[in-house]
Amino acid sequence: QVQLVESGGGLVQPGGSLKLSCVASGSMFRFYAMNWYRQTPGKQRELVATITSGGGSTNYVDSVKGRFTISRDNAKNTVYLQMNSLKPEDTAVYYCKIAVLAVWGQGTQVTVSS
Repeated sequence: QVQLVESGGGLVQPGGSLKLSCVASGSMFRFYAMNWYRQTPGKQRELVATITSGGGSTNYVDSVKGRFTISRDNAKNTVYLQMNSLKPEDTAVYYCKIAVLAVWGQGTQVTVSS
């Protein structure tokens, strides 16, 4: 069973930056497209960004385009989410997920506040 472990969350002021990481176990990571989701209390999880298995194609929800960048390093079994120009409305628990499997990490809290 593949496991995902996110890290890199924290408290940041509006306009600041954070870089999230998600490390996957196993040897199949390089074959999977990967997603980053986020969730706030009382709301459904929102798909934020997607990257293909080779990293050649990415997609973003409109609210983060131009501010967030998803990337991956298949040699390190890791997917990243670079978040710049953070806004209070980006506050959420962020999760990584293998696109085609019901496998989630435990999440990492991002709080944007002054």
